[in-house]
Amino acid sequence: MKKNLLLILAVWIYSTISYAQEIDGIWHGNLNFNGQKLGLIFHLYKDENGKPSGKMDIPQQSVTDMPINLSLLTQDSISLHLPAIGMSYNGKLVQDKIKGLFKQNGVSIPMDLEQGEIDKPNRPQEPFPPFDYQTQEICFTNKNANAVFSGTLTYPKEYSKEKRIPVVLMITGSGPQDRNEEIFKHKPFLVIADYLAKNGIASLRYDDRGVSKSTGERSGCTSQDYADDADSGLQWLKDCGKFGKIGVLGHSEGGLIAFMLGAESKVDFIISMAGPGIKGDTLLAEQQNAALKLYGQPANRTVESVRAEVSMNPKDSWLNYFIDYDPTSTISQIKIPVMAINGSNDMQVISTSNLNAIKKELIKKNKKNVFKEYIGLNHLFQHCQINNSLDYYNIEETCSEEVLQDIVDWINKL
Repeated sequence: MKKNLLLILAVWIYSTISYAQEIDGIWHGNLNFNGQKLGLIFHLYKDENGKPSGKMDIPQQSVTDMPINLSLLTQDSISLHLPAIGMSYNGKLVQDKIKGLFKQNGVSIPMDLEQGEIDKPNRPQEPFPPFDYQTQEICFTNKNANAVFSGTLTYPKEYSKEKRIPVVLMITGSGPQDRNEEIFKHKPFLVIADYLAKNGIASLRYDDRGVSKSTGERSGCTSQDYADDADSGLQWLKDCGKFGKIGVLGHSEGGLIAFMLGAESKVDFIISMAGPGIKGDTLLAEQQNAALKLYGQPANRTVESVRAEVSMNPKDSWLNYFIDYDPTSTISQIKIPVMAINGSNDMQVISTSNLNAIKKELIKKNKKNVFKEYIGLNHLFQHCQINNSLDYYNIEETCSEEVLQDIVDWINKL
């Protein structure tokens, strides 16, 4: 949740870089540290006033367009310093490369920059048009929040209003995300929508509040506000009268929101992909300990330490709501069919504690309920080993074929 993955280095760089005509454009390099490789991309250009400017990307951490301020120029050298995080980089243009040294908190790492982008990662599951099904751009409104949502409605090839086929509203995980839930150059919701359409199931996915083509204010919002947004999407699907059963598919925080909607009987079925089943403060402590253990650090985070840390940022409405929210009572009210799934290598929503908590509340509520842990899958439902379970970017698979097929089979049997 909150995508607070353990960074290889604290490379959230609001940096200052030197600029020369010879080194403008796009440059990239790799930090190699303890067997891990972290790619950095610098976009160097002049703004509308002719002033040197730039941005930086860290694809493996899903960071894009981070502003950088350019200074300290020589004809063949660059130098950047960030005292706040103890970091500096000094490089010199040698033929077609900038050869330099990255330093942070006493650690020195050679890092050379080459011109051009890093090669795009391979994403074999990502579909491209022309599609073998119909898509329609739609909008719906949450009037209470003064927010208009832009989304994509996907119809199977065999769609007709008379068939009353099922439709699924997709709800993204935490943080501002677009309709494809794009993260680490993966587009999970696009892949899922494509698979559903090819198997006779319609879907609606939408840009989150204040993201891409959707409007609305995110400041001060909590999971309840985002549940209201999703409810507006459900109401649009009901009002359009084009489908039969209407369900929700939520990933991570989206799974939590799916439970909220299900408890209020606003949908016909729920699919929770790595949705939380335990209180937020406990989940965050488990999440942080899993990441620390993965990187060989003492797993010493407690609920108390998490809450103490959060208390230092009282203005974060989302986080304060999340740590106090216990989904148990909400889940216990659900009577509609639920498919709750997790991966055994999930380091963000730990499968054993969360899935068991969900199962405990729902095991006897509906005979169509399904609870399944997928061995060897991570938080994005990619196949992985424990040691690369957080390396979403370098894994080519976007979502396990087995998971996709299980979702389709379950919906079609309802």
